[in-house]
Amino acid sequence: MGLGLQARFKDPSRTTSPSRLCHSVGRSTRREVGGVSGEEDLWIPQHRKRKVGWGKPTAVISYDYLTSLRSVPYGSEEYAQLKSKVHRRSAERLRELCCANRGTFIKVGQHLGALDYLLPEEYTSTLKVLHSQAPQSSMQEIQQVIREDLGKEIQDLFQSFEDTPLGAASLAQVHKAVLYDGRTVAVKVQHPKVQAQSSKDILLMEVLVGAVKQLFPEFEFMWLVDEAKKNLPLELDFLNEGRNAEKVAEMLKRFEFLKVPRIYWELSTRRVLLMEFVEGGQVNDKAYMEKNQIDVNEISRQLGKMYSEMIFVNGFVHCDPHPGNVLVRKCPETGKVEIILLDHGLYQILTDEFRLDYCHLWQALIKADMKRVKKYSQRLGAGELYPLFACMLTARSWDSVNKGIGRAPVTANEDVEIRNNAATYLPQISQLLNKVPRQMLLILKTNDLLRGIETALSTRASASSFLNMSRCCTRALAAHKKKKTCSLLKRIQISFEESLSLWQINLHELFLRVRGSWLGNWIFTLLYWLSPAPH
Repeated sequence: MGLGLQARFKDPSRTTSPSRLCHSVGRSTRREVGGVSGEEDLWIPQHRKRKVGWGKPTAVISYDYLTSLRSVPYGSEEYAQLKSKVHRRSAERLRELCCANRGTFIKVGQHLGALDYLLPEEYTSTLKVLHSQAPQSSMQEIQQVIREDLGKEIQDLFQSFEDTPLGAASLAQVHKAVLYDGRTVAVKVQHPKVQAQSSKDILLMEVLVGAVKQLFPEFEFMWLVDEAKKNLPLELDFLNEGRNAEKVAEMLKRFEFLKVPRIYWELSTRRVLLMEFVEGGQVNDKAYMEKNQIDVNEISRQLGKMYSEMIFVNGFVHCDPHPGNVLVRKCPETGKVEIILLDHGLYQILTDEFRLDYCHLWQALIKADMKRVKKYSQRLGAGELYPLFACMLTARSWDSVNKGIGRAPVTANEDVEIRNNAATYLPQISQLLNKVPRQMLLILKTNDLLRGIETALSTRASASSFLNMSRCCTRALAAHKKKKTCSLLKRIQISFEESLSLWQINLHELFLRVRGSWLGNWIFTLLYWLSPAPH
């Protein structure tokens, strides 16, 4: 069973022509803050002022599938080529529908674009552009929101305010501004009418999902609607986003490399969020890192540490780590490398039971303990689909999972195998996503986005990432055991076992570093040549 999650962040220009999609309204820049990306040119559909009904696009897509493939022999090469073209046309129509209706539809389109393990490549590559090419609101609309929420005109609040946004996302856009006290800030402003329209959009989504169910009875997508219903109100409340930012900054304060922009509460509301302005390059921009002498391996290790701490230890997880929300820079004051974490609107809070089962599962996956992989996958709702679940979590083939994901590196052949076999298991994946706890859905999305970053940096599935996960799992399970016991002697024993396990992990990491160094390679080669030849 060769299946896994593989997020591939492609250059949007290779998958669609911006001139066909919409016209440019911005400038190319690397300034990014507030959870939207400004590295790409900003694009806006030419019909963005007009809401587009769901009925016609759905009917056109359905008609295209039903008529285009009818006269071609199923399973033939011509059938496969024609099906790919229909997928592409349908994906473009869906993208246009998202751009035209904005708000919730953009958000859902972005989510669909990350489902490489579930949707055909034609859909994911076409919808991925929504991450960096979301529609933007006019300056008049921005002024209206600020006036309604802060009770003053822009010129009364800011010494300067850039009309062109740094970036536009599905629910908001960010502008650079300077306060009268001289502070440079990022102003995140919600698109007008998004809140009022969101409930109607979700209702339309339910109808669309019902239409998909009619076309493809084996697929279940209602979990997508359920997640939108639960998460959208949280993402639309910028005060909640500000609280999340402060909570994660406090929670991870021991990581000196992490930078979370400060929130300025005096000028923040549910639709306007004022933050410290921070500049950096996107985390998947290797050229930026090379130019600024930033080690991609260090960034990958730090990102792994940060998310392992969130998931396994704290159970409070930032669930939108696409490259526009994770920046890197060298701190102007210290010269040290920093990771800047943006857009704190969507967090998943994990229950202790889920978090500890997830810790046990990852320990089993790293050690290739297949009995425990089955046990904890089933505890997390996978049932008899636990092999598929393990492959989705690790983005590795079932053969690699059995051998141990920390022992065998990812190969190009394995990636091809995963992609080719994914279509075979689409109904089972759909069934699995309906069975697992809702907490798991955002964790899967987060894993996929992080894996996409690792792929872009060529650091995917490095041994260091598994070692960091092992450390966090060990600490989390030990903390839980100590919390459950009242015996001082038992706590000392647990602490000793924890220290021993962490020492073994550190020793293994040291061995890997020595072996990977120039000196280590020389020593191992010398020992090999000095060893007696077998008779």
